[in-house]
Amino acid sequence: MTTSIAGGSSNLHYRLSFCQAKGCRQSSRISSLTFNGCLRNDISWSDGLSKLLKFQRHKFSRSTISKNWKPLGTRKVSVSSCLRDSTVKYFDFAVIGSGVAGLRYALEVAKYGTVAVITKAEPHESNTNYAQGGVSAVLSPSDSVESHMQDTMVAGAYLCDEETVRVVCTEGPDRIRELIAMGAMFDHGEDGNLHLAREGGHSHHRIVHAADMTGREIERALLEAVVNDPNISVFEHHFAIDLLTSQDGPDMVCHGVDTLNTETQQVVRFISKVTLLASGGAGHIYPSTTNPQVATGDGMAMAHRAQAVISNMEFVQFHPTALADEGLPIKPIIARENAFLITEAVRAPRDVVARSIDDQLKKRCEKYVLLDISHKPREKILSHFPNIAAECLHYGLDITRQPIPVVPAAHYMCGGVRAGLQGETNVQGLYVAGEVACTGLHGANRLASNSLLEALVFARRAVQPSIDHMKSSSLDLSASNWWARPVVPHSLGSNVMDDVLRKTREVRKELQAIMWKYVGIVRSTTRLETAEVEINELEAQWEKCLFEKGWEQTMVGLEACEMRNLFCCAKLVVSSALARHESRGLHYTIDFPHLEESKRLPTVILPSLVNNNTWSSRQLHKQVIF
Repeated sequence: MTTSIAGGSSNLHYRLSFCQAKGCRQSSRISSLTFNGCLRNDISWSDGLSKLLKFQRHKFSRSTISKNWKPLGTRKVSVSSCLRDSTVKYFDFAVIGSGVAGLRYALEVAKYGTVAVITKAEPHESNTNYAQGGVSAVLSPSDSVESHMQDTMVAGAYLCDEETVRVVCTEGPDRIRELIAMGAMFDHGEDGNLHLAREGGHSHHRIVHAADMTGREIERALLEAVVNDPNISVFEHHFAIDLLTSQDGPDMVCHGVDTLNTETQQVVRFISKVTLLASGGAGHIYPSTTNPQVATGDGMAMAHRAQAVISNMEFVQFHPTALADEGLPIKPIIARENAFLITEAVRAPRDVVARSIDDQLKKRCEKYVLLDISHKPREKILSHFPNIAAECLHYGLDITRQPIPVVPAAHYMCGGVRAGLQGETNVQGLYVAGEVACTGLHGANRLASNSLLEALVFARRAVQPSIDHMKSSSLDLSASNWWARPVVPHSLGSNVMDDVLRKTREVRKELQAIMWKYVGIVRSTTRLETAEVEINELEAQWEKCLFEKGWEQTMVGLEACEMRNLFCCAKLVVSSALARHESRGLHYTIDFPHLEESKRLPTVILPSLVNNNTWSSRQLHKQVIF
């Protein structure tokens, strides 16, 4: 049985999707919302998490966990940990992800305690590093916060939360000035002022950029500061497996995260007072994506398994113009791990362009279309887009004279873990920022260059509540024994592991093909239902194969755990898409081709009735209950 209901205040209504194995089917409006036996009718997005998801806490005393824990304080903890056991580490703050959100947050909270930055690969390998366009902010006298807000709301098909939009657009300029003060070097005009570009969907010049490598420059400045901070320890090649949580009355509480050191194949447990998820998106649920290899939806899946609320997963932004290798004069010898994107600054807004390209590709049975900017002056092209020009020239294409072959690719998840105005979630001690979060800023479609801005603003806003939570919490050195340890499957032997890896890679490609065929740019109810069935069957087949070969519920490996997360995120996207019976922003369905004002509601997946009968949908460890 699946239902989808809507509720909320006169300011903003919610579509609440209670999803079990079959996805979410129908929606209706009600004037109030029942949650865990209590009735609420004063919900808004911005304080919804505090009021809706945490309002029962005053009825319960603080957990016995806090009473028994001995404070660690804010003293420095070395990378080797304060204990002899190097597989357990204790920190005040654990940050999962090393993009702009994670690093900016780490630098602030490090003033108050010890910080572990846990990153899946090298610290620079994040979506931030691949962001070409820039950061949007109101820095011109002719521009205004109201104008930036309006552009954001229009792009988001009026599904954005107005208060969130106002906060981000208002605080954005200060976040840019902070980056400059930290050493980030952005382009300046002949007048000595910041050169502000204008991109699709923006009514004013407000894009701060460093040529077409803005994300790389921001990442450079932040990483330099992080490396020089004695209170921050960076753990490279540590893949986050599952959040460590406990049930305290009606509350879920986060105590840290289990990770897999992918170089030593050792499970490392991080116990922390506060955890920030800044792990990026899930572009690799599709076969072609501009995201780096690390973007397999790990944070969204972990949070979902930890019973965090998920929102708006149907809104997947496809970048209309990723470089189509098949159209290059010289083909890459090795297939790209992630698509090379051609920035927003070269053309118009995304959702309309993506649908138009998709339509032409299907009608003409073509594999790419051509994007021509050769009419622009050569010097202007080379100065504004040096990275794009160099990449194309490497494969024999001169963009100052020839059109660029392009094809849509999955680019950005507008949905994610539902966050309040301070990055808080419904799980105590767990905060989110960046693409993994759904703050209400993007609504049904992200405005160009608003993503880095959102990451900066929410990373900064999550700092004070995190510090408050850290100061009111304490660490128990025995906490690491509360949960069973994940197991690296050495016992299976190399032949079995080779079979598991081969099968997992095949299944990954099959899942991506299903998502592109049925849950792509243009959707239908039939396609979505087909995807739901095929994904469930594929997942069951994969799990059966693993367990028949001796794999156990607690076993972990990088590719198997990534596959687990990809399945989880794919199902969240399909379920959310089935729940939306209209076309809005990035979600276009031929069965409901028009906007419906009555359905202008965020899609919300609550953990209450989520089916957890598959490996991808449940935590490896048993829940600790107090």
